[in-house]
Amino acid sequence: MSSEPNAYASQLPRMREATILDKVVANGGVMSIALFFVVCCLFFSVTTDAFLTAQNLLNVIRQSAPLLIVAAAMTFVITTGGIDLSVGSVLALTATLSAAALQAGVPWPLAIVLMLVLGGVVGVIQGYFIAYERIPAFIVTLAGLSVIRGFALLITGGYSIPIEPTSPFVALGRAWVLGIPAPALIAIVILAIAYIAFNETHFGRYVTGVGANAEATRRAGVNTRRVILWVYVLSGTSAAAAGVILSARLGSGSSNAGQGFELDVIAAVVLGGTSLFGGRGSLVGTILGALTVAVLANGLILSHLSPFFTPIVTGFIILIAIWLNFRLFRGGAKGR
Repeated sequence: MSSEPNAYASQLPRMREATILDKVVANGGVMSIALFFVVCCLFFSVTTDAFLTAQNLLNVIRQSAPLLIVAAAMTFVITTGGIDLSVGSVLALTATLSAAALQAGVPWPLAIVLMLVLGGVVGVIQGYFIAYERIPAFIVTLAGLSVIRGFALLITGGYSIPIEPTSPFVALGRAWVLGIPAPALIAIVILAIAYIAFNETHFGRYVTGVGANAEATRRAGVNTRRVILWVYVLSGTSAAAAGVILSARLGSGSSNAGQGFELDVIAAVVLGGTSLFGGRGSLVGTILGALTVAVLANGLILSHLSPFFTPIVTGFIILIAIWLNFRLFRGGAKGR
């Protein structure tokens, strides 16, 4: 009897070490992207004169707002084990249609609501085929990428549609509130809502459950198809919001907007530690990942490198992130 407490006490250090190791592994993605983000900021601070100026940092935050908004929704999508390749095309379509609606005399608040509804409808259509028809998300959203971009090109003929500079609509992308860009404030509000929904609600737990084990989650009484449908509705709506903000900031709607945007979004989410295999996601990691992508793009321009170099760097980052994702999460799953 007396030897049992001693044996238990001798195992406590090992148990503590295992707990700490589990926490490190669980938060490894967030810790690694946080470190990488700090290294990038330090590097560009040393190699460029303008990076650490207040004007440039606020500009980075303003320009990264659409990326932050869509990446937050993409975290839900990828956590379920899915993917949405159409977000860049939805952004272009809503940016184009919002400018066209304003030119046609539609009141700007109604134009915003219509664009958000349009994004949600796109999400419903794609989510239906993915959740209820069981077509792989990659195929559905790849088709959506092409079809939606085609509609945007058809509407504009390849030209930009200008927005009247005096319209209150433009303030969404250009206004400043208490020294902070309006797009950044919008992004902060959306990110706060997304964080609460992902970490503090039943829906967030269902999203993680669907990605970890959809069949077990279904047997627990969760309508997994409806959960999958809703994450694509969120993705489409967020892409529409990004399109509205972008057109307001640029003062025009272009069918060429958002080309390659889906790659930046996916890179941000995967860099943040969300598993491409589903069942694991982090909104904090996604925020850091999106800011890292924005800082890289900004820093490379300030370093006077060709802007065409940015997609090369982004592509390598995605490859490395996916490789690490595979090694950490798939390898860990095999180990268990």
